Amino acid sequence: MSSDEDARPIDPRARIGHVHLKVADLERSLRFYCGVLGFQVTQRYGPRAAFVSAGGYHHHIGLNTWESLGGSPPPAGATGLYHVAILYPDRRSLADALRRLIAASIPLDGASDHGVSEALYLRDPDENGLELYWDRPPESWPRTPEGELAMFSRRLDLDDLLNEVDAEATAPRSKRDHEICSPASSPTSRPIPNWLG
Repeated sequence: MSSDEDARPIDPRARIGHVHLKVADLERSLRFYCGVLGFQVTQRYGPRAAFVSAGGYHHHIGLNTWESLGGSPPPAGATGLYHVAILYPDRRSLADALRRLIAASIPLDGASDHGVSEALYLRDPDENGLELYWDRPPESWPRTPEGELAMFSRRLDLDDLLNEVDAEATAPRSKRDHEICSPASSPTSRPIPNWLG
């Protein structure tokens, strides 16, 4: 391959279409992805696999136990997926996601303002990392004087984010601040909430 071919960029219309995760317990994963986050099942493959999506797409997330039934997460220090990022259309939708997490007592590993986006970080029942985020309009992204992106990581104000949704639907301040916002000491040592089985 020539250097010109190496430098040729991918078609800008290319997208990450879906992610397929190995899980230990399919029903537990469906309770999280559908019951908490709100995805819908589009197809099941018997008791061992399912596809879920938002908005009627064939699938954004595949879940299967073909090679992982009853398995455990990879150990710390192993290679693999860092996180799956789920893009929400706007700030209000991300606030609704936070409200759902609070209602289900799902703890966050972190919450950051990156300048270009605002993001919530957590883990699914199989300890797969998740980022739930929305992008600010590109014209508001922070840039250097030379025009390069100047992303950063600052603490995201969760109370301000929750102001995007109705006040009566939000959890008490103490629950938000002391339960959901407390980062786990170690991703593999964090207990799975009881409702996940």
